[in-house]
This record gives sequence, C-alpha cells and structure tokens, in this order.
Amino acid sequence: MIRFNDSVRDRFIRYTTYDTMSDGELCGKKRPTTPGQEELLLQLKKELEELGLETYYGEEKVVQGKLKGNTKGTTIGFMAHVDTADDCNGNGVKAQVWKNYDGGRITLKDGVTIDPETDRDLALYRGGEVITSDGTSLLGSDDKAGVAIIMETIKYLVEHPEVKRPDLEVYFTPDEETGSGMDSFPYSRLESAVCYTVDGEREGEVEIECFNAATVEVNVKGVSIHLGSARGIMVNAVTVASHIVTALPQAESPEATDGRYGYYCPLMLQGTGTEARLQIFIRDFDMDRFERRIEAVKKIVGAVEALYGGEAKAEVSVSYHNMAEANKKNPGATEAVYVASRKLGLSISEAIIRGGTDGARLAETGVACPNLYTGGHNLHSLKEWIGVDAMNHSINLCLGIVDYWSER
Repeated sequence: MIRFNDSVRDRFIRYTTYDTMSDGELCGKKRPTTPGQEELLLQLKKELEELGLETYYGEEKVVQGKLKGNTKGTTIGFMAHVDTADDCNGNGVKAQVWKNYDGGRITLKDGVTIDPETDRDLALYRGGEVITSDGTSLLGSDDKAGVAIIMETIKYLVEHPEVKRPDLEVYFTPDEETGSGMDSFPYSRLESAVCYTVDGEREGEVEIECFNAATVEVNVKGVSIHLGSARGIMVNAVTVASHIVTALPQAESPEATDGRYGYYCPLMLQGTGTEARLQIFIRDFDMDRFERRIEAVKKIVGAVEALYGGEAKAEVSVSYHNMAEANKKNPGATEAVYVASRKLGLSISEAIIRGGTDGARLAETGVACPNLYTGGHNLHSLKEWIGVDAMNHSINLCLGIVDYWSER
C-alpha cells in the first residue's frame, strides 16, 4: 500500500482554512451561496491545471478536470463538494493534529470533548494521527477530506504515468449541504459511466443507497389586530405554525429513528403573529412511504388551517431520490470497490446513507454513483474528527478502482 499520510494531511488542513460554510437562505439567489466556496473552487481549478489536466469552470460554478488515460478502459469520475454545513460554525477552522494519538479523551476549547467511550472508532487510530478542530467550529472533513483524497489520487497518477488508467474526470461542486449542489451542473460535459462520490464517513464503508429527500416550505398568513381586541378576530401565524409542528409524529423524528426508518424534521420556524415561515424536511428510503409522508404534511397543514383560520400554504421541493436503482443497474460500480479492497487487504462493507450526496442527483440520470468513505466522524458538529490513516486508505482504494476500470 502506498503511503500518502503526510501529503493528504497537509493538503486537507490547507483546504480547511477556506471559509466555505454554505447559506441555505441564498439558494436560488446566489451560486455559490458564499464567496469562500468560489475561492476554493478556483484554487482547485488552478491545482488541476498545474498537474496538466484540462479544466472547465463555467456559469455552473462546478470545477471539472479531465485526465487522459493510457488504456481503452471505461471512463469514470470522482466527485466531492467544497462547502461545509451550517449546523454549527463552519468558518475560521483551526485544525488540530493529534500525533501518536494515545487512545484517550480529546479535550478541545470551551469544554468540547471527544470521548473514546462513545466514539469507539477512535481506537482504530491509536498510535496514528487524528485531526480535529479546536472546538470552536466543525472541522470540514465533510467534504474537504473527499476533495483532498481525490486531488492526491490525481496527483499520484500524473506523477506515475506508468500506472494503468482509463480516461478520468473529477468534479468539485458548491452548496451540496444546502441540497442545491446539482441544481446547476454541466451534465452535457459528463462522459463517465460511473462517478464515485468521496463523501462518506466511517472507514470501510461504501454506500450505495440513500434517502429520498424533500423540503416542505409552509407559509402562514395570520390576521393581525391589537391584542386587547383580539378575541374572535386574531389569527396568530406563529401559533398556527407551531401547531403544525406539534402535529408531526414525534416518534418519526431524526432523534427517534435510525437504520431504514424515515422521518419528519421541522428545521426552521420564524416569523411574527402576522406571517410565519416553517421548513420541514422529509426523508425515507422507500418511495411509497416518502410520497405518503409528503401527503401527510400537506393534510396536516390543511387541517390546521381549517381549525385556526388564516392562510397556510405548503410548497414541496424534492431534493434527491434514492440512488440504489442506478447503482444496482451497474453492479460493476460496486464490484470495483470490493475488488480493489481485497487487493489492498482492506475490509469493506455496504452501508446506507441517512442523508444524501451529489451523486444521488447524478444517479437520477442513470449514472451509478457509489459513495466512498473519507474516515470522517461526528460530521456537522464541534466534535468532528478524522483519522489520517483512513484518508490514506481511501486514496489507495480510489487508485484500485482506477485500476479495475482501466481494463473494462
């Protein structure tokens, strides 16, 4: 196995210094939604050009790089996103490297701790290097680790022209965390029969199935009047929106479900007595249940409107669908991962994503898009961490996948 630990660690840390936290409120108004994303995208374009790749960066704000192959194998791609989530602070990241990790509790600023009693995978990296933030922000392994892994893979292939490879494409996208990463994508330029997203978590997992995902935007208009004269007249928009939230089944929320169980999640509520806005996420692996959930929310909104008056309207937007069908239609996409893992002596297993990737949107066009691990843990939180060995193994896995497709 080739050792990339030092180079991928340094590259990843360098990418974390870019402030790329996306802003869902600007979706459809600005792309990328934050300036730091474009700064990193342009830097990646420059680095790909320095490696000799043909690049493209147009109005879609997606970086494409093309590396010519030396065999007649199948063209494949690798994809990652540059933005980080806004679930907690994602800017001003100050990465901390824990060398020769001793297996104990990691204490960061403001009392943030990462405890091996609950984060049991930490034991896998005892004696190696673990990277965290300083505790005041997330780290950004979702998905700057994926970006670093892909860049190291391409760099190695360029520097070792004797290694067999088919034609390769790489894509770096913005705003994946807002669900709009693929709203504008250069589909007409895509030549890959298979495109691997490097956006997974736990080492050893390849994800071939994800949620179906939708967002319901509920806009409520109340009836305003002086509170002293409100009886029988006033309709409080905040009250109406709150009753919609409480009508959602609490046993089917993210904090009450796991595995293949879907959920409803009220993620944002803001407004006044006159107008209020509510955002509800809907997730499910099964299409029939997914559609039933959407209809259930519509009916809840209608029922609450009928009970309280005013006006409550629900608008549904589907973010992505389960990528399982496209992956199953091209079994070679997953077989390549298993073959490469066996040759490297790495364990691999299939997993489901209780979320989605840009690959889920690409899979809707029929392109198989398995999701490869980066090694990141506790994503979207102040306790995020990643093992450098995991990133190293992921690079070797990507090289093994390239080798598989070089002959097919």
